Amino acid sequence: MALVRRRRYLLLAATALLPSGAAAQVVLASNDTPAKAEKSVEAPRADTAPTDAGVEEAPANDILVTARRREERAQDVPIALSVVDAEQLGIRGDYRLDQVQQLVPSLQVFSFNPRNTNINIRGLGSNVALTNDGLENGVGVYIDNVYYGRVGQSQFDLVDLDRVEVLRGPQGTLFGKNTTAGAINISSRLPQFDWHADGQVDVGNYDYRQLRGSVTGPLIDGLAAFRLSAAYTSRDGFLYDTTTRRRVHDYENATIRGQLLLTPAPALTIRIIGDWGQQNQTCCVNLPVRTFATYDNGAPIANSFVQRLARFPNYTPLPIDPFARRTDANSPFQANMDTWGVSGQVDYDLDGAALTSITAVRQWNWFPRNDGDMTALSINTQGHILNFQRQFSQELRLASTGTRTIDWLLGVYYFQQVVRGYGRSEFGPDAALALFPSDNQTVAGIATNGLLSATRSDPHTKSGAFFGQGTWHITPALSLTAGLRYTHEEKWGSYANERLFAQPTTGLTAAQIARVTAIRNALSPIQAFSVDTDDDSFSGLATLGWKPGEDVLVYATYSRGAKSQGLNLTNLPAGVDPVVRPETVDNYEIGLKSQFLDRRVTFNLAAYQTNVHDYQTTIVQQVIGTNTYINYIANIPKVRSRGFEGDVAVRPADWLSLTGSIAYTDATYRDYPNGPTPVEALNPTATSPGGSPVSDFTGKRLAGVPKWAASVGGDATHTVGGGAEAYLHGDWSYRSSYYTVASNSRYGLVPGYGLVNARAGIRLGEDGRYDLSVWARNLFDKHYFQTLNVVNYGLVTAILGDPGTYGATFKVRF
Repeated sequence: MALVRRRRYLLLAATALLPSGAAAQVVLASNDTPAKAEKSVEAPRADTAPTDAGVEEAPANDILVTARRREERAQDVPIALSVVDAEQLGIRGDYRLDQVQQLVPSLQVFSFNPRNTNINIRGLGSNVALTNDGLENGVGVYIDNVYYGRVGQSQFDLVDLDRVEVLRGPQGTLFGKNTTAGAINISSRLPQFDWHADGQVDVGNYDYRQLRGSVTGPLIDGLAAFRLSAAYTSRDGFLYDTTTRRRVHDYENATIRGQLLLTPAPALTIRIIGDWGQQNQTCCVNLPVRTFATYDNGAPIANSFVQRLARFPNYTPLPIDPFARRTDANSPFQANMDTWGVSGQVDYDLDGAALTSITAVRQWNWFPRNDGDMTALSINTQGHILNFQRQFSQELRLASTGTRTIDWLLGVYYFQQVVRGYGRSEFGPDAALALFPSDNQTVAGIATNGLLSATRSDPHTKSGAFFGQGTWHITPALSLTAGLRYTHEEKWGSYANERLFAQPTTGLTAAQIARVTAIRNALSPIQAFSVDTDDDSFSGLATLGWKPGEDVLVYATYSRGAKSQGLNLTNLPAGVDPVVRPETVDNYEIGLKSQFLDRRVTFNLAAYQTNVHDYQTTIVQQVIGTNTYINYIANIPKVRSRGFEGDVAVRPADWLSLTGSIAYTDATYRDYPNGPTPVEALNPTATSPGGSPVSDFTGKRLAGVPKWAASVGGDATHTVGGGAEAYLHGDWSYRSSYYTVASNSRYGLVPGYGLVNARAGIRLGEDGRYDLSVWARNLFDKHYFQTLNVVNYGLVTAILGDPGTYGATFKVRF
């Protein structure tokens, strides 16, 4: 792999970072603001106390967040949020967003591949279909205050984390770029003016290997500090390909992150961040789960999957047993990507107000290959889209500091993005017999064998916004927060599909040439168009908070979210508009945040109802009788999500802590008369040979949303001889059943499942400098599906969840 060529350089970098180990203690024992920057409105946090004297320390059981673009206790913020800190992430070994969801029941992350990853909060954000370059997610992902324009950018290993904040519900004022469902706000550790280093080595089954390390210290005492972090992870594949005789669905990820902190003046802090990441996977192929040959009314499915295979007597397919974890796919498949970015944050204290500027450029490149027929037959030999994404963003904020009757914040934001897509579709020598068995095979072979087409698309976005938010402290116990954001967005782009190769039709009759043309148009229609549009929208919130006691907060909020218009830059069926209407969200919520028994017990509760108008979704429409799909965007008139969430954390003794979370989500279509009919219900008849492709989905469940999700966890420590400390961690997460096909086909209902993870270890030396542990993920090797896919020729396939893994970790820090 290309990544291997760079491995020696990454290993050298990791070695240079000095080994370290114990997880960073992020449950704050001090105000983790960098020296000479503690007055900044949002100065990033470090993992030790500043060197300046006189900084007030926060209580040891407080967690500080920046959910409102200023540093506050999580329990004082009238927002439903979950905070996962570095200690929790480290003890579980979580370094990807799909792992974080096991601690946050309201967060749902599932993936067909890194590009086609769905992130939902409270059931909203994205649907279960494939990603469309012209459609943006409703859950905004921010890393160190920088918005990531494509979900694929966030699917690398996260390195040197401080905390992950999951903000639930519309965040349309302060996190305004497409956050109709919520936002994920990720913060990394800051450079320090004292020397520190940490490192980690992991080994496990499936030849799992991981190296992680970080070093920080001063460049110029009191004026400049740096932090350099790196991580490398690799493992063998979870599947075996009997055609290529190698393990597939492997994983290899490398990430390097460098930071520079400058404090040239007492009131001025500058933070510069550069990062690079690369990920290679021989992934992702679906495994057959089952077949079906008839519709619900008993009518046979024409040209079913079983019938197709029967036409190839020299091909013996693998037995259908997905958890044997074997495939015989013969076309190359991969999921490779790389990214880099540079950002700069400037914080300037104006004595009563603080000015913050954040400038960033980023790029993301996606290099996939797919085996569309998922067998050793050569039906679809290529079917993928390369992506080359570039973005620039600039944010400027002015906010009050100190204690005031009215706390306020004003800001402007600009974002620019282009996503260039280059697609390839190719059919092989088995396509004619598999897809068009009733045709003259000479004619069908000329029409399909070697048919190669290319697509190009280039959605552009320019977005500008003005926003403001203020909190009026009416009394010491009562406060009112109001915010408003105006956004102007322009989008434009073009789409074209052309044929690069097709066999000549020399010698065919006029009727045969007409049939060749019809087949090719069904598989790869020639189309080209361009489109542009603009939109103006308002979003905001109003929140009333009441604190009847120091550690109790009751709040009620109304928030409005808006997601900009979408572009259908793809192969469009007749009558589909290339411009998709904007999406708007109205959210109503009440909540309680409380701590008692000397803050040893934390209990939070929220209930909400979210009404969505013109819900944007991706429609996947299969061309009847083929393996080809049309993927476009449409609006669903009304969607509603409502439910409740509860979180509890208990520390009954200094050596024991327990946590639990639960989420109930009732997400339904409220007005969707033209929903897609499930494959099994198409029910063709003599008078309706194609069945009814449209069904009334009003009142039905939203796909991709489990009704119930929960997690529980516990940590125990015990001092042993010689000043060492033994510890034990365990957690369980559960998700009830959910659909992963937009039609809610019963064959696409993923059964509910629960996963158990555990770790046991011992810390040695001063402050636990050395840490050795053993761990297991999916401890009981639970068999579960991440996604199910149903195609209209009677085949159900799946992306499997990870099997049980186990290993050991050694950490050390200086």
